[in-house]
Amino acid sequence: MIAGSEEYWLVRFVLQRGLALLYLLAFLVAANQFRPLAGEDGILPLDRYVEHASFRERPSLFFLVPSDRAIGVTAWSGVVLSAIALLAGPYWLPAEYAVPASMVLWTLLWGLYLSFVNAGQLFYGYGWESMLVETGFLAIFLGAGPAGPPVVVLWLLKWLVFRNMFGAGLIKLRGDACWRDLTCLDYHYETQPIPNPLSWVAHHLPDRFHRVEVLGNHVVELAVPFLLLAPQPWSSIGGAAVVGFQAWLMLTGNFSFLNALTIVQAVAAFSDRVLSTVLPVGAASRALPAGPGAVGAASGPSLALQIAAGGLALVVIALSVYPVRNMLSERQVMNTAFDPLNLVNTYGAFGSITRDRYELVIQGTTAEDPRDAAWETYRFKGKPTDPERRPRQVAPYHLRLDWQLWFAAMHRRPRRGRWFYGFLRKLLAADEAMLGLLADDPFDGDAPTYVRVERYRYRFTTPEERADTGRWWERERVNTYVPPVSLEELPLR
Repeated sequence: MIAGSEEYWLVRFVLQRGLALLYLLAFLVAANQFRPLAGEDGILPLDRYVEHASFRERPSLFFLVPSDRAIGVTAWSGVVLSAIALLAGPYWLPAEYAVPASMVLWTLLWGLYLSFVNAGQLFYGYGWESMLVETGFLAIFLGAGPAGPPVVVLWLLKWLVFRNMFGAGLIKLRGDACWRDLTCLDYHYETQPIPNPLSWVAHHLPDRFHRVEVLGNHVVELAVPFLLLAPQPWSSIGGAAVVGFQAWLMLTGNFSFLNALTIVQAVAAFSDRVLSTVLPVGAASRALPAGPGAVGAASGPSLALQIAAGGLALVVIALSVYPVRNMLSERQVMNTAFDPLNLVNTYGAFGSITRDRYELVIQGTTAEDPRDAAWETYRFKGKPTDPERRPRQVAPYHLRLDWQLWFAAMHRRPRRGRWFYGFLRKLLAADEAMLGLLADDPFDGDAPTYVRVERYRYRFTTPEERADTGRWWERERVNTYVPPVSLEELPLR
């Protein structure tokens, strides 16, 4: 527990509770969305994963039991276990039982969520999924009870934050020229996947502010990570910079639980002494060995846990070779796992920034002839459709369908037709589970005879336009993405 004069009991307390909360959220997302997206009868059916993957390459409980019932049981079991880790956990047990019980609890959470990540196909292909798995695996070795955590595990968490931040910084410098000429944030707030209410405000900040923002982004992602690996108080300074940076991203966008997860990871950069001065630790003080942040108040981790943590460190070092090689490569790739358990991964985001925002407006009709039809528009929970609707705050919740539709709109025609036509097929069949992922159903459960998809270019209104019209967006039609099509006419891919 002790490194020099520092202690880390409170660090572990905050880290575990924060991670448990994010697990809880992630399992709720799985419970609500996995079956219509990747379940037995999902857009990308579960048997497609079973047929095209091997258990050795992508281990998952759903490879062994590919059913919606197994999905539901796994998701809600994850919710219950996450709530236990958040609200009670094994922390009240006697010292000799607390650590084993904690390791079992965090191992179950890790294994259950890995099952969703490996079987979720396209809808679970985001970097924060493997990042949650990697963080969750490290949490198994943090320990519990009055003894402090093995310091080596906190170093491994800092190594994870380093790869996360530094990888993102490098891919920006190697990617879009706007990161080098400091203009990327002229576009980012408007064109990001799901803007939130403050995105409109941030977009209209002065150009000079955006230049300073991009420069600050480079400093935080390329220089600050090295502070995380320095002694205290420099490590805490680096951690505070990461937390502040991620908090700004949370305030101005909807990036699922990516930013919240990075903040939780960055807690490892602090010490109890620092945390106890900035956090309301009264709730935790009853469990602290001798009051929050009291140096020397608790014993160190057991020899068995220290040996296990040492073995973990050797595994992470060995598995870090490929992520580091990728991070330093001129052909760096983003968000990639190099082992089937997602134990040590490579990260990076927004190497390229889109200059224009495109949206798919999906409509249906009950008319028999689409040439003379009144079309009704489907609205989504997060992505813009109605120009008058205020952008919504949905993160750290993850709207997986909305995100995929943002990617799809970048192209003039469907590029990954299997999932997109599968989605339209669900709309034409008035699939109840799928309609539950939308903000509303204009047909109240009835099946439309035809659907069509129009592609629009959206932009934020100016302050003057917003004052005159009340609109948040202006839009113009670009092209027909999918012409009117019935269920019988819909292509398979």
